[in-house]
Amino acid sequence: MSTPRLQFETHLAAGREIEAEPGQAHHLGAVLRRGLGDAVAVFNARDGEWTGRITALRKDRCRIALEAQNRAPTPEPDLRLMVAVLKRDAMEWLVEKATELGVASIYPVLTHRSIADRVNQARLAAIARGAAEQCERLSLPVIHAAMPLHAALGAWDGTPIFVAAERSGAAPLPNALAGQRVPLGLLIGPEGGFDRVELDAARSYPFVKTIGLGPRILRAETAAVAGLAVLAALAGDWS
Repeated sequence: MSTPRLQFETHLAAGREIEAEPGQAHHLGAVLRRGLGDAVAVFNARDGEWTGRITALRKDRCRIALEAQNRAPTPEPDLRLMVAVLKRDAMEWLVEKATELGVASIYPVLTHRSIADRVNQARLAAIARGAAEQCERLSLPVIHAAMPLHAALGAWDGTPIFVAAERSGAAPLPNALAGQRVPLGLLIGPEGGFDRVELDAARSYPFVKTIGLGPRILRAETAAVAGLAVLAALAGDWS
């Protein structure tokens, strides 16, 4: 039986007892059928991962006594995803997979051809948290509020960001990554692609670099995962 992992923002240290959130307590007791004395792993990016034991569990209340640190905090690559807001199911799936791939931050943006015009930021953050607990990373990606593409690029800090542009004849992403180091970003357009005006506007920023993602036309969420995998392999923490 695997040990459940739970993410806590509170300070973690040996000898401390911490209170789980109601949803975490319910999941431990009602879903995972854990009880008093069972082992739990708790973590955050600041304090690393700690072993603990359940000392109290009742409905939506749970206390966990921390015992020892089993993973120290470690630096994680600053990989960023800027993506046009997708339909709800696709967006939620993408946030889960981006978390598993180690993305540090996700920037939903609104484009001319975006089908959806908003995101449930709290829901996406909860999905990212669950994915982090499952994939054994220590940090959570920051889910930013949705904003228009031009505003997001206007506020960008100058970090190189690669924009996927199908049929543009741009260099493949692995070639464009030669000599690059994190922080790095990836920009993916909506289901219908960027329109010419906004793509030209994006490319006018000196930090935006057009790249290709292979010979096939990919769905937006597929393109994001494929691009992030290349970033993680060549400039992230896969090596």
